[in-house]
Amino acid sequence: MPKITRRTLLAGSALAGAGLALPTLAGGPAGATVPSTGRQAAGVYRYRVGSYELTALHDGTWFRTIDEKFVRNAPWADVQKALADNFLPTDKLPLPFTALAVNTGSKLILIDTGTAGQLAPTAPGIAPTLAAAGIDPKWVDVILISHFHPDHINGIKNPDGGLNFPNAEISVPAAEWAYWMDDANLAAAPEAARPGFLNVRRIFKDIAKDLRHFEPGKEVAPGITSIAAPGHTPGHTSFAVASGNQSLLVLGDVTLHPWLFARHPDWQAISDVDGPTAVETRRKMLDRAAADKMLVQGYHFPFPASGYITRSGTGYDVVPVMWQPTL
Repeated sequence: MPKITRRTLLAGSALAGAGLALPTLAGGPAGATVPSTGRQAAGVYRYRVGSYELTALHDGTWFRTIDEKFVRNAPWADVQKALADNFLPTDKLPLPFTALAVNTGSKLILIDTGTAGQLAPTAPGIAPTLAAAGIDPKWVDVILISHFHPDHINGIKNPDGGLNFPNAEISVPAAEWAYWMDDANLAAAPEAARPGFLNVRRIFKDIAKDLRHFEPGKEVAPGITSIAAPGHTPGHTSFAVASGNQSLLVLGDVTLHPWLFARHPDWQAISDVDGPTAVETRRKMLDRAAADKMLVQGYHFPFPASGYITRSGTGYDVVPVMWQPTL
């Protein structure tokens, strides 16, 4: 058998590009030019936890420009190496967004709402994926919010201010509300953080009276329990989804990016309001997931945003899901 090397692979590519290696398929458009579409298709992935039907709803990816300030407590060279080792650019961090719909049979629950196309042109919102999944926004009964960063709450409203999910009861962590709606916190916030506070007010000001506030450790919807996970924000919340003898841990932003902050759990992202607390929470949650071999979902994990946590040296690895019971 001939030995395959990088040289022979490149040579094969060159021949194929010249039309010498691959014959035209019978009936194929020989020499046809196919225009580039310039866009991604909607991403939908369905699986089950017990009797519950779960639908991962991809909202696209934000290619966030980063610099030496992105990780507060690590040398920039180390961060760049971690990115390069995972075949990622060293100046832009791909941050996928994936919301999760949970159909319990009696309620349709949406955990976080995406960006509504208000953050990046490569993240159009979850409206296309809802349509592809056959879910009418009017069918959503409950919205559970993990925290108040714009990529999690902006999908509550469309750009004109109307409600995207007109029949949904919106439930938010009480500690998040207390932090972001405090005028003293807004006044004391650094200039770079002020837009976040103002965005929270834009989203919630005229619907404040209709919101339901919840505490951690409570059942917030059938089979779904809130879990305190502070640090990324003061009231950041994870959720445990349980049905029958199966469960899923919805991490939210406990691990902002799987290959940076799982493998380096002590790193503190610039977007963590309380970096040391975020580290403590991250280790506690990932330890639990690894010990219990729990299926987890991470909002910024690569689509379909679910997998398992394993311990690796002083950190953790995320093993992306390869198979889940589907319909």
